Amino acid sequence: MPQSDHSPTIRLRRLGHELRRLREAAGMTIHETATQLEWSTAKISRLENGLTKRPDVHHVRALCATYSVQEGALIDGLVSLAREARQRGWWTKYEDVFTGTYVGLEAEASAISTYELGLIPGLLQTADYATEIIQATATRRQAHEIERRVAARMERQKILDRDDPPQLWAVIDEAALLRQMKAPGVHEQQLRRLIDTSPTDHIKIQILPLTAGPHAGMAGPFLILDFPDVTDRSVVYLETATDSLYLEETDQLARYRLLFKHVCASALSVDASIAYLSNLIDRL
Repeated sequence: MPQSDHSPTIRLRRLGHELRRLREAAGMTIHETATQLEWSTAKISRLENGLTKRPDVHHVRALCATYSVQEGALIDGLVSLAREARQRGWWTKYEDVFTGTYVGLEAEASAISTYELGLIPGLLQTADYATEIIQATATRRQAHEIERRVAARMERQKILDRDDPPQLWAVIDEAALLRQMKAPGVHEQQLRRLIDTSPTDHIKIQILPLTAGPHAGMAGPFLILDFPDVTDRSVVYLETATDSLYLEETDQLARYRLLFKHVCASALSVDASIAYLSNLIDRL
């Protein structure tokens, strides 16, 4: 099956939101829908939560009929979404690396706002820096597995070079920049990558200095994804060593947008951040 130019993950998510909206508009519960169609409640729940990798267009039509949807254009639109969601994104060749849905969301984001406390953001890492970080955090992996993960991370970065790149705004805590790498030259190479990247129109980098003292971002890193289609709700992404969390509720998004504004206000300006990076290289 050909790879999709768009994100199947986004299509699945949009399809699920729309199916849930139609069910609620029809005044039906998941259990009532499942009983009427003689399906399991888990099947409907997976569809509504975008967890069905290959949605069946016949199932979509059946749900529309159950919810008494009469608009042919709406039904056709949902069927098209289901068909697009069945396509494969480029990241499927790294299914051993990307186990969640994040990379599919990132692939279609129009804006990415990220705060990092201990690392350079993945989209801005050099291959050598990424190698050392992955080696340190995945101690039980074989060399070929680490190489696969580094290659996948470099592939992700291509979204910044496409014709319609997302707007990337990264706030990086100074602690991440002071951490020395084991191999000679890796630290300096990574710092120069940030300097060379920041002047572009779609990438903004701010450094949050240690001299700022305690600040709003000390609870941990987070990332906000916004999408070009207003029907696709923004997402806050939180990652831990064992799990990933996606927040979509209005109050959650508002909280993290305010949090990002606070860390931006505590950080150096873009120009001052570039000057800081240059001075840091001179001190190495």
